[in-house]
Amino acid sequence: MVESRREYRRHKKKRKRKIFLSSLLLFLLLGIGWTSYEYMAGKRDAMGESSGELENVSKYADEFKGVDNEDGKTTVLLMGVDSREEGDVARTDTIMVAQYDPEKNSAKLVSLMRDMYVDIPGHGKNKLNAAFAIGGPELLRQTIKENFGINSEYYAIVDFEGFKQIVDTIAPDGVTIDVEKDMYYKDNAGTIDLEEGTQTLNGDELLGYARFRHDAESDFGRVRRQQQVMKALKEELVSASGLLKIPRLIGTLQPFIDTNIGSGKMLDLAKDFLLNPPENVETLRLPVEGSFWNDSVPGVGAILAYDEEENRQAIQDFLGK
Repeated sequence: MVESRREYRRHKKKRKRKIFLSSLLLFLLLGIGWTSYEYMAGKRDAMGESSGELENVSKYADEFKGVDNEDGKTTVLLMGVDSREEGDVARTDTIMVAQYDPEKNSAKLVSLMRDMYVDIPGHGKNKLNAAFAIGGPELLRQTIKENFGINSEYYAIVDFEGFKQIVDTIAPDGVTIDVEKDMYYKDNAGTIDLEEGTQTLNGDELLGYARFRHDAESDFGRVRRQQQVMKALKEELVSASGLLKIPRLIGTLQPFIDTNIGSGKMLDLAKDFLLNPPENVETLRLPVEGSFWNDSVPGVGAILAYDEEENRQAIQDFLGK
């Protein structure tokens, strides 16, 4: 009798374990299925397609020689470009170095002014954004390494259309921004028309806010607004619904981003970032305040000259190198 009760309890435990494992497997399969569906839906939405496999081919991944600093931090060279048409030379309106340290729960963002006069390896001195025009993200990586001692493991190039799609995926109801002044400008990329005051901006409007530089602040104002926009998007991303948007967001990114970060790595980074989000995104602008002056160089034009040693030390101190 005692033995039969023991057998019954063992049988009951085995049955409960089987039910638990079966339920866990079903949950995992549903999660994988939902993630895959959201990822592909994001891709289709981004491309305006209803079906079919969409492939994003990286133009620069094979030649980019990014270095893992083996410090547990992820360092990404971010570039915003105004064109990715075949045969066009894309201009880098935005050059940033982003660093994420999951161990210290910190996120840092360095904006590098595109007109800084730097040594471009193998090509002499020129503006920083000329490095990308000459040799793509790899030459830009080498240039930043040579002039500032900072290396990047990954790169990501996003064009204007991709930025709009990212914003509208993360924040379909718009992003709240305090627009500091009336802004109006029209060029081939579109019209920027924003009124002063607190506004809720969609992807197209937020891009205009981040691009605007037709005032006394010029590129300095644009860099400040770009950092403001990145912080606002971080807040949207780490909101309660942010985690659920990640698979669709990565799918949305695919047609508009050229990067050597694989989808699996993106998901891992996004998961770590969202499950343990940093309180703030720390920012730095190069050149730092008080260390630069306007100048002109024959054959190059107006450039931003700067104290090389001061700025090299500033970025290394900031990123903990």
